[in-house]
Amino acid sequence: MSVRRLAQTQPASFAFSKDTNEKIKFWLGKYPADRKQSAVIPVLWLVQKQEGWVSEPAIRAIAALLEMPVIRVLEVVTFYTMFMLEPVGKAALIQVCGTTPCMLRGAGALMDLCKKEIGAKDHLSADGLFTWQEVECLGACCNAPMAQINDYYYEDLTPETLGQIIAAFRKGETPKPGPYNGRTVSEPAGGPQTLLDESLYDGRLAKKIKKLPNTEPAA
Repeated sequence: MSVRRLAQTQPASFAFSKDTNEKIKFWLGKYPADRKQSAVIPVLWLVQKQEGWVSEPAIRAIAALLEMPVIRVLEVVTFYTMFMLEPVGKAALIQVCGTTPCMLRGAGALMDLCKKEIGAKDHLSADGLFTWQEVECLGACCNAPMAQINDYYYEDLTPETLGQIIAAFRKGETPKPGPYNGRTVSEPAGGPQTLLDESLYDGRLAKKIKKLPNTEPAA
């Protein structure tokens, strides 16, 4: 397991936004009052959605809110890699899958493009808009190569299409997620190859099947 530490440069303070406070109330309502510490992961996630990352002052604020030791919150936030411990790009956090199926389908070329367009991985870009990472399997192997950008999956990528996506984010746009090779979700390239006869699944054939005789023994 990699070592995860807090960023060397930290903000002076942290405050929950009004929207975050409202969502925290919702999550705390899911647990008994004496078990509020169980909400630590949802609260950490809400803080990350608010700030883009989780700072040391935020960790202390969460510990005070949930009435738990700071070290316990620190243990959670450093264990789960979904929590960012340093500032990330304001426009996009790009997580390129580097597991075998994606690598075989060209993930290396996607990473090369990220190095060219953004800079070194795991570091904020010079303009502050982007951060990119190499991550383990994101579970969309049949749409390889792919990347999670912010909250959504961008699939069936090429360096050209990923370049277009980065350019769109740089202009303040939000490109549509999903496959970028023209197919729908995970269907075969070129369209469906099976069940092309609609009568196989629209119920027409079922009406032609004769009722089978009752073979159950009499009571």
